[in-house]
Amino acid sequence: MRKLLILLAALVGSIVVAQNQLEIFSWWAGDEGPALEALIEQFYADHPDIEVINATVTGGAGVNARAVLKTRMLGGDPPDSFQVHAGQELIGTWVVAERMEDLTDLFTEQGWLDVFPQGLVDLISTDAGIWSVPVNIHRSNVLWYVPANLEQWGVTVPADWNEFITVTGPALQAAGVTPLTVGENWTMQHLWESVALAELGTDGWGALWTGDLAFDSPEATAVWDTFGQVLEFTNADASGLSWQQATDRVANGEAAFNIMGDWAAGYLATTLGLEPGTGFAWAASPGTDGVFMLLADSFGLPVGAPNRDAAIAWLELTGSQVGQDIFNPLKGSISPRLDSDLSLYNAYGQSAAADWQTDAQAGSLAHGAVANEEFMSEFATVMETFLSGRDSAAAAGLAQELAVRTGISQ
Repeated sequence: MRKLLILLAALVGSIVVAQNQLEIFSWWAGDEGPALEALIEQFYADHPDIEVINATVTGGAGVNARAVLKTRMLGGDPPDSFQVHAGQELIGTWVVAERMEDLTDLFTEQGWLDVFPQGLVDLISTDAGIWSVPVNIHRSNVLWYVPANLEQWGVTVPADWNEFITVTGPALQAAGVTPLTVGENWTMQHLWESVALAELGTDGWGALWTGDLAFDSPEATAVWDTFGQVLEFTNADASGLSWQQATDRVANGEAAFNIMGDWAAGYLATTLGLEPGTGFAWAASPGTDGVFMLLADSFGLPVGAPNRDAAIAWLELTGSQVGQDIFNPLKGSISPRLDSDLSLYNAYGQSAAADWQTDAQAGSLAHGAVANEEFMSEFATVMETFLSGRDSAAAAGLAQELAVRTGISQ
């Protein structure tokens, strides 16, 4: 009996310890880590009795983390909460598999339906519920540059891709400067979606994801033609560069432009110490002025989370005004809340917040807003096929086959 009581005491003790923990799973580390760390520090201040396990898997803009998460979720070992792109990356992967808890009651209790834009709520919802808490809004279609460098080289920001291909790019190459710097595969996909948005327009881009425009249609095939022309003005060593290394080349004057999401603003300002507006500047990617290509990071609650109460406390913080205004100025993103304190944000953040309120909106492919994880993952193969052969029709055909196979198109 004594041994049994000791065993029961040990089991109870382990349960108490487990309930005093919170495992947060993400791919935010390195240059993006300080924002998450600041949010965790606030959680510690609110809940000093809960130990936070910061389970970060780095690399590939979340590609590596999603692979680890898939193994854990399918193996019955979910983290308490995990970072995921709002939209189809979550809904088309884990919600349809019934692996996520509905957060509608939490949204109602916290009053979030009154402070998050309806369009964003729609992005994270289905008819059956609301599935994640958005912690930020990022813009995908941003062109980064250093104003003094452009003045030195005698070029201006190109209004569209035709101007870049026929005027800006050649002038920069003649000056011995890389016109546009890119990195590993996912950054190519990131560039591709900006080219596609410019070539197809907001309606055409949206039609790809509703199945109303085929990926092998003449219009969509022409996107690959333009993309191939753009690549003629990029660096040859792209596959060996991270997004930060590609951005560095703009900062140090080796390249003129880089298209990257506005986490680059956090990197340029926080890590490199450059002043927004003078040390670096920004514009909508060519041909997309007036359109905000969005993605949102969010946190969800997996079914079977070991420390459910702690996870809900974490979600309450991530959705709060306090939490979002701690996190986003460091991340380079903006808060999706309509009551955010914009005085806490730098010049870029205030500019992005203004555009978020007024621009037309389109969802990002590369960052999970418009396509499920299966399409996103396999689109990397479509990209590699194009990069190796530069065959627009072949790439468009592969993309359409993928869209049919993943349920996006008929």
